[in-house]
Amino acid sequence: MKLSEMRELLAHEGIQLTKSLGQNFLHDGNQLRRIVRAAELSKADKVLEIGPGLGPLTELLVEHAGEVLAIEKDSRLVEVLRKRFHLENSPGTSPDRSSALQLVHDDALEFLRREHRDWSRWKLVANLPYSVASPIIVELAQGEKSPQRIVVTLQLEVARRLVAGAGDDDYGLLSLLVQLDFEPHESFKIPASCFFPQPDVDSACAILKRRPQPLLPPDLRETFRALVKQAFSQRRKMMLKLLKQRWPEDRLVQAFSKAGLSPQVRAESVELAQFVMLTSILR
Repeated sequence: MKLSEMRELLAHEGIQLTKSLGQNFLHDGNQLRRIVRAAELSKADKVLEIGPGLGPLTELLVEHAGEVLAIEKDSRLVEVLRKRFHLENSPGTSPDRSSALQLVHDDALEFLRREHRDWSRWKLVANLPYSVASPIIVELAQGEKSPQRIVVTLQLEVARRLVAGAGDDDYGLLSLLVQLDFEPHESFKIPASCFFPQPDVDSACAILKRRPQPLLPPDLRETFRALVKQAFSQRRKMMLKLLKQRWPEDRLVQAFSKAGLSPQVRAESVELAQFVMLTSILR
């Protein structure tokens, strides 16, 4: 979908985009195809798309994947998508179906928290609404049945946090919550001129692949989340002092020693593997 077609369609439908919903639509064909290539799709794949907007990425996903589930919050855009993809006009949140495409009118984050689906055979491929990108990724990444691959366009700042490692400026809570189950791969910037309207922030596409084997069993995951949240609650403070609010100091000193950590270390310098080891010791 070219920019001129996007403008014409919005004008024809009398739609003024809502900034609070993060409605900045990617229209550049080269970038859209690059995203689809990064997803490595085949007709055997099931794809979850969140925030399809006017459907430029949806069109390519339907072409390359076997099944696409698109979740759109804006009722005006739902009607546009129904017309464009010749979907049945069914009320409520029941999915509209047309061959490979299913369209759901719903708040994506509420849908994910409510449905508790098995996403393990799915791939998330989406230009995420920037306002809810982080919680959506965490919700999917931390689920017991998380997607096999995540390919998402979001704010450059958030993309950097997703792929950051210990010692990086962007390394933090989001990095660890996602990387516990996903290995970060390449990311690439997308210029603001590729969106309509142009966003005020830089954008990037991040690529994450689910780890072949989990780093922690299910019964330790809550301990891991509590540990990293406490450790990063005040970035500039020594981690041991922060964790003393939750665990006895003598246990922490022993755990730090086993993990090869100095009592003066800050969370931003601690590797994922060391947080995993601390979790197992402090269980």
